[in-house]
Amino acid sequence: MSVLSTESFAQMAFWVVVGLTIGGACIAVFPRNILYNVLGLAMALSGVAGLYLYLGSLFIALMQLLIYVGAITIAIVFAIMLSRPLHLDVPKRHVPKVAMAGGVSVLVFVALAGVGLKQRWMAAAMQSGDWSVEALGHAMLTKYNLVFEVISLVLLVAIIGAIVTAGFTRRLSS
Repeated sequence: MSVLSTESFAQMAFWVVVGLTIGGACIAVFPRNILYNVLGLAMALSGVAGLYLYLGSLFIALMQLLIYVGAITIAIVFAIMLSRPLHLDVPKRHVPKVAMAGGVSVLVFVALAGVGLKQRWMAAAMQSGDWSVEALGHAMLTKYNLVFEVISLVLLVAIIGAIVTAGFTRRLSS
């Protein structure tokens, strides 16, 4: 007889993923070192991918990891490389700006929580068709190949743009 049932293990895994997401979000917001902020963002986005996985959407979870954790985080790291050096002193935070940001955050949270609590939630309808990763991959490479190619082209242009920008900035600084 096992100590943990499947349901309690799933609930424990859910709360671990929620903790990863919230912890990463806190690390993305509170430290004053921008590199820690980016690492916290990657951690929070990985937690969101875990939530998608928990909800049974493997394809969206993989896209979350590939696009947001991979590409967006790398783009932010390029932006950090192009910004002022990290060894310089960080300017002090102004209390009124921090208070206003906190107040707006609380208002947005209260509004979203109010909408979420007033909503009458219903169970999702059964999925029609095959939504497995294999079926989606087959559809993207056959029926929707133009969309797949456009996405690939956009990612290629973003990578080339980041490389050219980094090279141009390096030439200017030397």
